[in-house]
Amino acid sequence: MTMTTALMKALMSDHAGGPDSLVLREIPEPAPGPKEVRIVIKACGINYPDALIIEDKYQFKPPRPFAPGLETAGIVEALGPEVTTLKVGDHVIAHTSHGGLAEKLVTHERNCTPIPTDMPFDEAAGLLVTYSTSLHALQDRARLRAGETLLVLGAAGGVGLAAVELGKAMGAKVVAAVSSEDKATVTREHGADVTLVYPREITDPKSLAVQFKEACGKHGADVIYDAVGGDYAEAALRAIAWQGRFLVVGFPAGIPKIPLNLPLLKGCDICGVFWGAFAERDPAAHQRIMQSLLERYQAGQIRPRISHRFSLPQGGEAIKKLLRREAIGKIVVTCTA
Repeated sequence: MTMTTALMKALMSDHAGGPDSLVLREIPEPAPGPKEVRIVIKACGINYPDALIIEDKYQFKPPRPFAPGLETAGIVEALGPEVTTLKVGDHVIAHTSHGGLAEKLVTHERNCTPIPTDMPFDEAAGLLVTYSTSLHALQDRARLRAGETLLVLGAAGGVGLAAVELGKAMGAKVVAAVSSEDKATVTREHGADVTLVYPREITDPKSLAVQFKEACGKHGADVIYDAVGGDYAEAALRAIAWQGRFLVVGFPAGIPKIPLNLPLLKGCDICGVFWGAFAERDPAAHQRIMQSLLERYQAGQIRPRISHRFSLPQGGEAIKKLLRREAIGKIVVTCTA
C-alpha cells in the first residue's frame, strides 16, 4: 500500500531577492515533533522583517527554501508528542522566525497564545508583532508614565498606531507624527491628542525639530517612539525632554546617524527595542505581555486596523505595499479560507 504525502501551498524564497522573487508552490505538509503543534494558518500579518529576511538582510537567516511570515493566527490541527498546553481545535496566535506565508505551520507550543474563538483571525494576526513590540517598548524599555508626553514617528503604520493606542491607554499625551493628513485623521480616530504632518523628504532636521517642539509643548517629549529612522530621528531627538527616553524601533527611512552630543545635552536615554530577541530570551515575560494585550483588546482599548488584505498568491504584493509605506495600520494575508 502506497502512502500519499499530504501537500500544502507556501510562498517560498528560493534565493535572496525582493518580493517578486517569491514563488507559490506545493510542498510536503510538515509533521509536528515533540512539544510542537501544526496550525492551519488563517491569516499572516506582514512586517518589515519579512522584507529583510528574503533579501538576507535580517539578523536571522533561515536555510532555503523557506516561506517568510512571522506573525500568524489559525487553528491547531495536530499535536506532536508531549504537548501539554494546547489541544486540537484551539484558536491561537503563533509567532515564529519564518514560515507564516503558507497554508500550515509547525511551531513549538510555547510560541502559541490561545485566543477567543470569536476573535477575527485577521485582527489576531495584526496583534502579535506590532502591539507586543509597542507594549514592550513603552512599558519595559521607556517606563512610560501617565501624564507624560509621547511622540510617535510613523504613527499611522502598524507599530506606530499600536503605540498611539497603547500610549493613550497608559495615560500619556500622544503626539502623532505622520506623512499625510489622511494618516493624521486615522491617528486621531485611534486616540492621538495632537498630530503633525512632516515632509517625506528632510532637508533640514533642525527646522523639523522646531515643529516637533511646537507639537510636544515647551517641556518636550518625555518618550519618543521612532519607527521611521533616517533624518527624522535627529530632528525628533532635538525635541526630547530632559532625561527623556528615545526608543529605536525601526528605520524604513534609513539607519540614522545621531550626534552623540544630543543625548549628553538632554541627559536622555537611547533604548533599543528588539521584540523578537526579547520574546525568545524571556518567553514568560512575553506571555504576560500577550495576556495583557488580549485583556486590553477585550476591554476595547486596542483594536488592530487592517488597511489592506491579500490572498496567499498575492503575498509578494503585500510586502511591496508595506515597503512603499502605504499601510495605515496592518497589512494581512489570508492563507486559508
